[in-house]
Amino acid sequence: MFGKLFGGKAEEPRSILPVIRNVTIGRTVVLAPLAWRRFGAETRFALDRDTLEITAQGLIELSDGVFVHRFYTDDEVMFQIVSDDRAGEKANDFTLFLPWSSDYPGSGDGGFSWNARLRARSFQPNGLPEYRRFWFGEDAVEQDPVTLWENVYYDRESQEPDKRLFQTTMLFHRDLPADGRELLLALTLEPEDGEVTHETMIGLPLSVGEFKA
Repeated sequence: MFGKLFGGKAEEPRSILPVIRNVTIGRTVVLAPLAWRRFGAETRFALDRDTLEITAQGLIELSDGVFVHRFYTDDEVMFQIVSDDRAGEKANDFTLFLPWSSDYPGSGDGGFSWNARLRARSFQPNGLPEYRRFWFGEDAVEQDPVTLWENVYYDRESQEPDKRLFQTTMLFHRDLPADGRELLLALTLEPEDGEVTHETMIGLPLSVGEFKA
């Protein structure tokens, strides 16, 4: 109040994007290459570098109060952090995803509808082995996928998202040697202003010691 009365400087708007373990737009994430190279030819995850230049950030709030923080490079590599709080202080899950395929509806379904594939016990994209349903387990013959909204920002100081993406998604996995696990994220991507696509990404879990920013 007194600042306004006597000409005090207005406070700069604060960024609404959290910085999670020092990761945000404009930062570089350095990875431990052994996180994927230790599996050799057993994994289809193949990243050609050990540094990520973060140019976009996504934020998802799930219905159970869990937050998903996503950090993107220009070539759509996605570093994902899951936390029990918006600030990321309770981060407990770290995953690195690479894009595998992107198709428009009606292409690449192989006679089996995309929605049915998302609900099935297993998922096998062209050129990849079979992955088993990870979310919800494999007991049910069919399982409804998860739906969510992701707000995506390109500017650290943005007060509103640059994009809003509705997603219908399911996570699958397969075992790797030495207790390793390879993930496959399959989703229908529906931008508010854009065309619907079917996306698949290959991922590997990371430990806290396998990245720094």
